[in-house]
Amino acid sequence: MPAAHPTDLPPFKSISYAGAAPGPRLIVTAAVHGNETCGTRAIERLVQAIDSGTTRIAAGVLTLVPITNPLAYRLGRRAGDRNLNRALAPTATPREFEDQVANWLCPLLAAHDVLLDLHSFQAQGQPFVMVGPDDNTGTLEPFAHAAEEEALVRRLGVHRAVDGWLGTYAEGVQRRRVDAGAAAAGQDLDPRYGIGTTEYMRSQGGWALTLECGQHDDPAAPEVAWRAIRNTLAHLRLVDEPAPPAAHDMEALRLFEVVDKRHPDDRFSRAWQSFDALQAGDVIGTRHDGEVVRAPCEGRIVFPNAAADARQEWFYLARPTSRFG
Repeated sequence: MPAAHPTDLPPFKSISYAGAAPGPRLIVTAAVHGNETCGTRAIERLVQAIDSGTTRIAAGVLTLVPITNPLAYRLGRRAGDRNLNRALAPTATPREFEDQVANWLCPLLAAHDVLLDLHSFQAQGQPFVMVGPDDNTGTLEPFAHAAEEEALVRRLGVHRAVDGWLGTYAEGVQRRRVDAGAAAAGQDLDPRYGIGTTEYMRSQGGWALTLECGQHDDPAAPEVAWRAIRNTLAHLRLVDEPAPPAAHDMEALRLFEVVDKRHPDDRFSRAWQSFDALQAGDVIGTRHDGEVVRAPCEGRIVFPNAAADARQEWFYLARPTSRFG
């Protein structure tokens, strides 16, 4: 059942600015997960700069959402009732607080062309960006704006890009269904459970990037978020500032497998960080029943989460690609 909510939560809030000239409609979101606040700090800094006249929106529309999930933010944790960045869609029968967020947020996303979603992560590591699929006409995530996403990726100020999210997640859900058994039920067994803000944005005809700005408490993470927002504004010509140069030293990785935690006592073999290198056969962890989990091939570990709940993502595996080569 949904948790009891504070009665004094603030209303959902977005702040919009429109330039005099036509241009793209950009939305920047933060605190989709309540303990990921670097984007909130960067947005607050930008609002002050715009309102003071230091920064001027010259074209298009800029919408800022400093706190997307106010319940999770108030509680200082990843989620209120559930992870907002899974199975994101409007619903006529909201049960959990995140359903109410979705009913407000999804139409707002659909009213824009571009989304920059600002996040952070639990383990130590370097910032990186999550990018959508190549252009395709498939059924899972059809897309036609890969070139636009790739151009912005090169200008955010980070040097690592990761793709393959939704396809990898859908395959992981299929394995989760097998592990859970035929009688199991739950939203996390839906093949489209991996749909979050960026995937929803793409489903509405827009394009989107998730920027992982660093570890949750890294004091440098708000600066990463700030630089990315400023570079995005300049790249999209919403401000009259020089366009940022394109980075040509991008590392590109593609997710190919997600491994769930099966039991609370599943344990990693060490304190993994995102993008630590793996060789075939390396011991990643041990299940509660003694089963040893090994790397199937050479690659990288991504999003290792020692605190994951059972039947949730424990870690991802990725391998290099030539997408940004």
